[in-house]
Amino acid sequence: MNDRKISVPIPKNPDSAVSLFENFVKIVQILREECPWDRKQTNESIAPLMIEETYEAIDAIYARDDYEFSKELGDLLLHIVMHAIMAEQRGAFNLNDVISRISDKMIHRHPHVFGDGDAKDEHAVLRNWESLKMKEKSRSADSSILDGVPNCLPALLRAERIQYKVSRIGFDWSDKDDVWNKIFEELNEFRHELSSGNKEKARQELGDFIFAIVNAARHEGIVAEEALHLTNNKFKKRFQFIEKIARESGLNLNEMSLEDMDKLWEESKVEFQ
Repeated sequence: MNDRKISVPIPKNPDSAVSLFENFVKIVQILREECPWDRKQTNESIAPLMIEETYEAIDAIYARDDYEFSKELGDLLLHIVMHAIMAEQRGAFNLNDVISRISDKMIHRHPHVFGDGDAKDEHAVLRNWESLKMKEKSRSADSSILDGVPNCLPALLRAERIQYKVSRIGFDWSDKDDVWNKIFEELNEFRHELSSGNKEKARQELGDFIFAIVNAARHEGIVAEEALHLTNNKFKKRFQFIEKIARESGLNLNEMSLEDMDKLWEESKVEFQ
């Protein structure tokens, strides 16, 4: 058993964000060397945990819990630093490279702030951003404007990002009526395939239908992923209300009729709008 104790670095200036950050990096470096679990990890092994921490941060945002939000941002910072230290250990890049590259990108992508570019509104900023991004990627002969959309994004968010990207170059409906007509068209095709018993084709048509709904939401400035996330939370709260009332009344949900549960559901809708 190793009885050696590692002292935790003390920030030179506790009020300095730079000092605190440098101290935090040292703590992670120590963990990487001294902790059996941290030492064993790789960029690949902790990648799913980074996704989980991201969603926990988003949950805190929606809950308007700033204390929890600050903690979750800390967890994300831990992953960023840990990933960079792992990369440095295998000779790929280091934390200075990470910070330098994102700093350079922010300056380059904002010529209206750091250069002689012009952007009168947010739409001009976005157009410039996409244009500069494409020029950066034009070094590759087979580059695509969709290269920046990760395959591992949640499906609704990925659909929205794909649609947004192509809309930046004009591949988009100009009339909102066309957007809604597409929804009804895809819905009818989905119902047709269901009635014909072709489940594989119905699955494809369902995807087209959802894709069209995401597009309609985007045209209205609504992020479908966020909307569904909020609905999931609302449904969860309402159903947990039903469980609570049933429990307090000595009832078993498994033995209740649908009609009785519907009555409690209506009560939950008053409680949680």
